[in-house]
Amino acid sequence: MHKLGIIGYGGMANWHHQSIKANFKDLEVVAAYDIDPERLELARKNGLKAYETADDFLASHEFDIVLVATPNNFHCDYVCRALEAGYNVVCEKPVAMSVEELDKMDATAKRTGHLFSVHQNRRWDQDYRIMKEAYDTGMIGKPFTIESRVHGQGGMVHGWREFKVAGGGMVFDWGVHLIDQLLDMVDSKVVSVYANLHSVRTPEVDDYFKLVFRYENGITAQVEVGTFNLVQLPRWYACGDGGAIVINDWDCSGKIIHTRDTVMNWEPVVVQTKAGPTRTMAPRPADTLEELPLPKVETSWTSYYRNIIDTIDGKAELIVTIPSVRRVLRLIEACFESDEKGEGVKTDI
Repeated sequence: MHKLGIIGYGGMANWHHQSIKANFKDLEVVAAYDIDPERLELARKNGLKAYETADDFLASHEFDIVLVATPNNFHCDYVCRALEAGYNVVCEKPVAMSVEELDKMDATAKRTGHLFSVHQNRRWDQDYRIMKEAYDTGMIGKPFTIESRVHGQGGMVHGWREFKVAGGGMVFDWGVHLIDQLLDMVDSKVVSVYANLHSVRTPEVDDYFKLVFRYENGITAQVEVGTFNLVQLPRWYACGDGGAIVINDWDCSGKIIHTRDTVMNWEPVVVQTKAGPTRTMAPRPADTLEELPLPKVETSWTSYYRNIIDTIDGKAELIVTIPSVRRVLRLIEACFESDEKGEGVKTDI
């Protein structure tokens, strides 16, 4: 039986607690530390031992795994302290405010010999797993463009995520997930990055951004996240030399479109539009297209913690590794650099 203690018993930490409680018999959440007395009281109501100081929490050794779920600017300090105190550590995303911070945490983990991983749970999102299955099995041929986006309508960024000092904003909040998915899916270096960040309704941090990057293998990837997008576009859209795929939302509705003929043996007609006549953009005849359903994929966020437990027990290799997380942070730093310069930047990520 493994036991887990939480540093920072906020909304996400409470989600971790309840999810683990509902899904695991060999992992138990037993303790929490927070600077907010109200959060400690909630921890007590939820059956946890509540610690009022970090020193007492780390000295207790009533658990063998520590989850760091504080605002982002405290991650580095608490991760290093927990590793030094002898714990295996899971950190909420984004793991750090910079690559330099992550390297410090990684060096501490290597020196102390304890497990260190980051909660990139959205590698197990069903919509992502469907997209990855389509990519891996060539369902649209060789892709040349992939778009990934998350659109909200409320125009709000909540709590500490409104503040730059805490590492707020959508690049760190949602971008870190979508970038991680694309780097996990496409096995190729990123050679250039262009990003444009906006503070539409949140003065200090980005609440909308568009990121376009190019892989060494030629694929163009686009990531778009916004909190005030009143018209929402598909979660995923990709085109390849053999077809196209659209996944509309987290409900995973969508389709794959193939052509029935690989060589055009029909003469496209000129189509009269409000913009004038066109032949290049004339629609294909219906009998040359084939619509296929999305692949069926079973997945669960519990797979993340199952891998953590199995890795500690020597039964598996770590899936969310620090080198993979470091690539994501390097791309995020390139994203901020591009926005600051107002131009694309060359990379080797």
